[in-house]
Amino acid sequence: MSTSFTEDLSELGAAFVQDPYPVYARLREKGPVHHVRTEASGAYWLVVGRAEARAALADPRLSNDIRHSAAWQDDGGNAVGLNMVQTDPPQHTRLRKLVAQAFTPRRIEAMRTGIQKTTDELLDEMLPLGRVDLVEAFALPLPLAVICELLGVPAADRKTFHHWYLESTDFSRPEAAMAAAQAMTGYLAELIETKRATAGDDLLSALVRTMDDDGDQLSSEEMLGMAFLLLVAGYETAANLISSGTLALLRNPEQLAALRADWGLLENAVEEMLRFDGSVETAAFRFTKEPVDIAGTLIPAGEPVAVVLAAASRDPRHFPEPDRFDIRRDTRGHLAFGHGVHHCLGAPLARMEAAIAFRTLLERCPDLALDTEPAALTWRPSPMLRGVHHLPVTFTPVSGG
Repeated sequence: MSTSFTEDLSELGAAFVQDPYPVYARLREKGPVHHVRTEASGAYWLVVGRAEARAALADPRLSNDIRHSAAWQDDGGNAVGLNMVQTDPPQHTRLRKLVAQAFTPRRIEAMRTGIQKTTDELLDEMLPLGRVDLVEAFALPLPLAVICELLGVPAADRKTFHHWYLESTDFSRPEAAMAAAQAMTGYLAELIETKRATAGDDLLSALVRTMDDDGDQLSSEEMLGMAFLLLVAGYETAANLISSGTLALLRNPEQLAALRADWGLLENAVEEMLRFDGSVETAAFRFTKEPVDIAGTLIPAGEPVAVVLAAASRDPRHFPEPDRFDIRRDTRGHLAFGHGVHHCLGAPLARMEAAIAFRTLLERCPDLALDTEPAALTWRPSPMLRGVHHLPVTFTPVSGG
């Protein structure tokens, strides 16, 4: 067995947040598994190799249930309901089956027209300005509208919802974040009860009605957990994909030109954006149910393990010249949506939303340009999600419509 070492990633500071890929590459050269610590999470095991990450994500000895953590005593229950990310089979299998019955390919495809309409409306508002923060004007409000439509959140409540979400993810103000999360949780709980009384054609209403052959249904706690998971998994991640993908194109003008010249490359371009700088940097913690050997490193039972999807998708053993953005490359095998039983259920919606957003944005803003130095951009200091706070861009002002 190899001997792992501990590195304090907190000591790397803002540079690691801005660009973690050189650090992951340095660690990967020494081995695919490392013992590290951060100020926020303490000590844990980091998996940075693609083959090892893929295997770890599918290993049933690595549990998503925090009760397998040696440090777990009593979390007082689930903070916001109970969702699939927190569970293992067979409970996870049951939850995913029930949700999959409602979150169908037909439902996703039926959203295409609405996504296009919202995209056009946002650009109608943006185009006369000539200069915007693309995150604020486009990348965040588009997925917000999509998720709110999916959940059946009334249009009048969406700005409040957006405010709560931003507050709840501002970890620099923990008390305000907790208050916003509680407000959002209370709202979702009331919304679910409204759907029980008067069901519509949205996903929450469908989940209320969903029942398997044995009469099994989602409980109120499970409904709340699923609603919150859909919000978190489908909102900021989609926004980060739009902003990071746009940034990658603007920093690689030859790739942008190739895409504009051939929209047949769009689907693969989105996959390359996901591989190159995906929205989810690190998967949710797994916990070893027993001692687990990963690539010659023995991890004791009860230990937290973080699989770095971003590092795995830039492993040169699988992707030649991994730090080069190339919309024509073979992107198969990236782990941006995870792998195994926890592979992202919303991946088809994210892909469709991104394709609509990029094509419409680039067609309607033919001279879109970055309005700052890339080094001046600041990135969200999240251990899991990756995205820029702001993305200033310019374009020739034109009338909407």
